[in-house]
Amino acid sequence: MSRLPVDPPFFEQGALRQPDGGVAWHIWAPRHQKLELVLHTEGPPRAHLMKPAGNGFFTYRARGVREGQRYIYRLDGEGEFPDPASRWQPDGVHTPSAVFFPQDFRWTDSGWRGVPRGELVIYELHTGTFTREGTFEAIIPRLAELRELGVTAIEIMPVAQFPGSRNWGYDGVYPFAVQQSYGGPRALQRLVDAAHAAGLAVILDVVYNHLGPEGNYFSRFGHYFADYHHTPWGRALNYDRAFSDPVRHFVLDNVRMWIRDFHFDGLRLDAAQEIYDLGTRHLLSEIAAVAHEAGEKQGRTTHVIAETNQEDLRLVNPPALGGYGLDGVWSDDFHHSVHALLTGERDGYYQDYGQPEHLAKSFNDVFVLDGCYSHYRQRRHGMPAGDAPRDRFVICLQNHDQVGNRAESDRFGALLSMAEQRLAAALLLIAPGVPMLFMGEEYGEQRPFPFFCSFEDRGLVEAVRRGRAAEFAGHTFRWSKEPLDPQALSTFEAAKLTWSWPAGSEAAGLRALYRDLLSARRTWPALRDIAPTTARVVSGDGGDRRGADDGPPPLLIVRRGAQPALLAVANLSKSRQACPDVAGELADILGELPTAVLSTAQSCYAGERTSLDEVSVLEPFELVIWGPQSWRPR
Repeated sequence: MSRLPVDPPFFEQGALRQPDGGVAWHIWAPRHQKLELVLHTEGPPRAHLMKPAGNGFFTYRARGVREGQRYIYRLDGEGEFPDPASRWQPDGVHTPSAVFFPQDFRWTDSGWRGVPRGELVIYELHTGTFTREGTFEAIIPRLAELRELGVTAIEIMPVAQFPGSRNWGYDGVYPFAVQQSYGGPRALQRLVDAAHAAGLAVILDVVYNHLGPEGNYFSRFGHYFADYHHTPWGRALNYDRAFSDPVRHFVLDNVRMWIRDFHFDGLRLDAAQEIYDLGTRHLLSEIAAVAHEAGEKQGRTTHVIAETNQEDLRLVNPPALGGYGLDGVWSDDFHHSVHALLTGERDGYYQDYGQPEHLAKSFNDVFVLDGCYSHYRQRRHGMPAGDAPRDRFVICLQNHDQVGNRAESDRFGALLSMAEQRLAAALLLIAPGVPMLFMGEEYGEQRPFPFFCSFEDRGLVEAVRRGRAAEFAGHTFRWSKEPLDPQALSTFEAAKLTWSWPAGSEAAGLRALYRDLLSARRTWPALRDIAPTTARVVSGDGGDRRGADDGPPPLLIVRRGAQPALLAVANLSKSRQACPDVAGELADILGELPTAVLSTAQSCYAGERTSLDEVSVLEPFELVIWGPQSWRPR
C-alpha cells in the first residue's frame, strides 16, 4: 500500500519567545550530529545539549531568559559560532548572539494603513550618511521635512548586521539582526513608528542573492550555498537543489519578520536577477505572497519591489499569467536615458542611450531596450512593457549604485548645471512611473557618495581595494581622479549630507521645484493618470527630427492625461530656442485656452524667467508645462 509523502518539519530559526513566556532556540544544522547551546552568564559559560527535532533541526527551550542574554552554538568538532538567525549582534559579527524580544515594543501606529502604490514617492537613504550622527534616531527629526517636500515613503538601504561600523549594507551576514552601529533593533522600531506618525511608509532594502564575506558562518551549519550558481559578489544561495527547502524557509521567515516585528511597509529586493531558482515556483513569487499575507495581518498595504536590470514584466505579472506577482520593478532605462543625454557619457551601458529619442521612448514605452539589440550586451535585451500600469515601474535620476559605482562617485550636483538639474527633476516628476529620489538630490547635494566599508580582515580589505581600482581600469571614459579608498574613514565621512539650502540660493530653488512638482503630482489629474504617456521629439523649428545631429537642437514634447490633459515642452539643449505653439494643440483637448502653469526657469526656482504670461522662447534646459488655468499658482 503506497503512502503519500509527508513534509518534514520546519522551524523559524533563532531565539524566539514562546506563548508560555519561555524562549525556544531553533537552528538548522544538518551537517552535525551534536549541537550545544552555550549561554554566556556572569560566571562560566553554560553548555546545554540541544535536542534533534528532525530534518536537520535542533531545539532547546528555557525559562527565565532575559533580553540581551548572550549565546553561541557549539558544533561537534568544529568550534563555537554565532547564530545565523540571530536577532541581535550587539558586539559585532564574530561574537555571541543576543536574545531580542521585538514584542516588547509599544507601537503607536495601529491606525496606519500604508500608502497605495500609485501614491508612492520613494526617498532612498543610507542611515550612516543621511545625518552627521549616522543613526536611526537621528533620522526621526528629518521626517517632517521629507513629508513637507512631498515624499510618501523612505527606502532604507540594508541594515542587516555587517562587519565593522560602516558599509553600504550589501555585505550583511546576519539577515535577521539590525546593525548595531545604527542603534540596533529597538531603535529601528522607533524609527518606523515615528515615520508612520509622520505619514511616511518605510521600505527596507533586503539582500537575498548572496551574503557578505566576513563573519559568514552559514556553511558551518548547513547547505546554504549553491556551487552551480554564482553572483558578482560570491556564491548564490541554494534555492533549488537538495536541502534547499530550509534555506527558502529561512528567507521567507526573514520577509515575515520585517513586516511583523518591525512594521515595514515593503521590501526592495536587491539585484533580483541574481536570485537563482530553477524550481517550479520561483522564490520571488513566494516572497511576494508571504509579504502580502503578513501585511494583511497587520492591516497595511505592503509592497515588494524588485531592483533589476532585466526589463522583464514577468516580475510584476500575476502568477496566473506566469508571473511572480511583485508590486513593482525598477526601470533603469529612464535613468540611463536622462544621464547619458545630459552628461554626454557613453561608457559601459550608457552606449545604448544618449539620444533624445531614447528619452521619449522611456516616456512612451517604459523600456528603451524592449527586445531590441543592446550594443553593450551584444545581444537583444528586454521585453515590451505594453499597457502595464505605469505605477508598476520605479524610475529615478540618481541612486546609490549609479552614484557610488562611478570612479569619482559624483552626483548630478557636481556633474550638471543647476538648469540641467531642474530639467532632470521635472522630467522625473512628470513621468508616469513611481519616482524615487536619492537623498540630497532635492537640493543638489554636491558631496559624493563613494563605496565605503570597514572590514576587519586585512586580506579582504586589500582585495576590495584592488577590486575597486580594477573596476575602472578598463573604462574608456577617463576619470580625472582615482577612486577613494573604500576602507578609509575619510571616504565614509565625505559621503555625509550637508543638509544645506540657504534661502535665496540655487539649492533652495531646486528644492522648491521638487516640492511644487510633487504637490502637482498629488493634485493635477493628468499627473495622477497612470495610462501610457505620449512623448515625441521635434526640432527647434517645430519640424520632425531628420537625424541625431542635423538641424536645430531638439525639443521634447510630452502629453499626459485625457481630460484635463497636460502638455510639457523641454528644451534639451544649452541654446535658447523658439517655443512651438502648443496652445492650439492643447486647446482642442481641454476645450479652453491653456496657460503656462509652471517653468523650471522661473525666478522662484532660482531661474531667469520672471513671468509665465508669454512664453515664446525657451531658456537653455528649460521645461514649461501648459494646462488648465486653474492649475496655475495664484
